[in-house]
Amino acid sequence: MDISKRNRADVPFFACAGFPADVPHGFSTRLGGVSTGRLESLNLAAMRGDEPQHVRENFRRFCAATGTDHQSLVKNHQVHGTLIRPVTEQDVMPTPESPGLFEADGLVTDVPGVCLTIFSADCIPVLLCDPKRRVIAAAHAGWRGTALGIAARAAEAMITRYHCRAEDILAAIGPGISPCCFETHRDVPDGLRAHMGAEAEFFITPLEGEEKFRVDIKGANWQWLLRSGLRKEHIAISPACTACDTHTFWSHRIQNEERGTMAAVIQLNEV
Repeated sequence: MDISKRNRADVPFFACAGFPADVPHGFSTRLGGVSTGRLESLNLAAMRGDEPQHVRENFRRFCAATGTDHQSLVKNHQVHGTLIRPVTEQDVMPTPESPGLFEADGLVTDVPGVCLTIFSADCIPVLLCDPKRRVIAAAHAGWRGTALGIAARAAEAMITRYHCRAEDILAAIGPGISPCCFETHRDVPDGLRAHMGAEAEFFITPLEGEEKFRVDIKGANWQWLLRSGLRKEHIAISPACTACDTHTFWSHRIQNEERGTMAAVIQLNEV
């Protein structure tokens, strides 16, 4: 499986070729929207000072490009934790620009039509689907959530609550900050070591002569998914680095608060 860039109606996005056609999904970029000023152009966050009508139109465009429904979004208030929230059509936002209020960093459902939505701007978006049991999940993995294994929590919620088999689950680890740009102090590698043990060392590179490290949090999420029983060939990782390419992506590390926010969406179609 691989994750590649696509473009529909002048809205570029990334998607996983291995996901089935009846599971529309996508990872947004910062391009193809109507926001202005520092948020130009495809800002999808409700809480960054954008005009509500801009966020609404941006979601309409992004969802139209990905084949999802902008009127069926479900969102969380992300807090860098590990809570995965099961949702139904009763959790759909009243409007596309409405902010998520429930504190959680993941969503899971088996209800067709519900569009799971997570946000990022360097953090790692992870989308999952089981085409056999027809279950989907989405997780927001910052370094804290990565250390705590939120990607694995999402897969485990699919397995325990919806009776999925790990070997049937497909996962797409979307665009996010890569080790080329993720230079950290000890807190990040120590967090990974505390929860991943010796496996963490594969994703930590000490910088010579400094108390700093480069950390591969995409790779760490991949390792958590393998721990949950997913097959290697069922996990795709986007090589795109959000901090390297601020023409295409929003990056909190590079732009700080002078930025918008990207989204990843996934939805089950009726069959």
